[in-house]
Amino acid sequence: MSLQLTGIHHLTAITANAPGNLHFYTKVLGLRLVKKTVNQDDTSAYHLFYADGEATPGTDLTFFDWPVGRERRGTRSIARTSLRVGSRESLAWWKQHLASEGIATGEIADIGGYPSLDFEDPEGQRLRLVSDGGEGGSRPWVQSPVPAEHQIRGLGPIVISVPDITNTEAVLTEVMNMRKARDYASPDGEGQVHVFEMGASGPAAELHVAVQPGLAPASQGAGAVHHVAFRAPDQETLHQWTARLAEFRLPSSGEVERYYFRSLYFREPNGILFEIATDGPGFTADEPLETLGESLALPPFLEAKRASIEAGLKPLK
Repeated sequence: MSLQLTGIHHLTAITANAPGNLHFYTKVLGLRLVKKTVNQDDTSAYHLFYADGEATPGTDLTFFDWPVGRERRGTRSIARTSLRVGSRESLAWWKQHLASEGIATGEIADIGGYPSLDFEDPEGQRLRLVSDGGEGGSRPWVQSPVPAEHQIRGLGPIVISVPDITNTEAVLTEVMNMRKARDYASPDGEGQVHVFEMGASGPAAELHVAVQPGLAPASQGAGAVHHVAFRAPDQETLHQWTARLAEFRLPSSGEVERYYFRSLYFREPNGILFEIATDGPGFTADEPLETLGESLALPPFLEAKRASIEAGLKPLK
């Protein structure tokens, strides 16, 4: 059996308004704040992690808080993030719920093989709710304002935009061992989207690649996505991926200890930042499950700087 990624691990995006971001993702989308920490490479910035009720790998959507202007949309970027719900009925509930919160949505439509609902957060972060038909179970958060049967269950297909797929497809299929599954027309009319599967496939394990040569390159800012991470079950598997990237002479960060997981970063040929991250040890490494996200968590190597880090952070509420 070839080395396999098992799905999407997390996605990290950019906000310039951490308090507004916290409100939207917990009070409107009903996700749980499972880790309130800092960017380990820039400790002046919050790194906020939202997930399901048990902080399950594959459910976390995370944000760096940076004082930046809005992104300039375009290609060579991660263009839209899907979040899974359990049914088409849930999509109808969400359409009504988002409208009641003043959030414009598209119509419920079949996109890329799944009933879907497109919308944006207040900073223009492009999101899509997709029905996974109840696959894979769910771990609701009891304190969520969203009813358990409609809660977001985890990450769905991630859409990236590239001007030319040739070299990207080679990395996805020959290096990362993904399988090309199907194509569909981009709902915005900008080119074809090619679906690549990993692991057991399904909506939690797909990367959708839109080929959009007519777009200028994107420029990151608030509302943009910083990187997407793919799942490796454990450190031994991550070591194998590190060796595999070296074998193909793909430049990488080498393995980076993030404390809640171990990571490996590299850029695909169009410059989009990819990460492979281990499922463990997880967010309960330094906090009990019951109180995740309630206080500022710092990995051990930053703990000695806690006073100065806390002094540099703005209150979230």
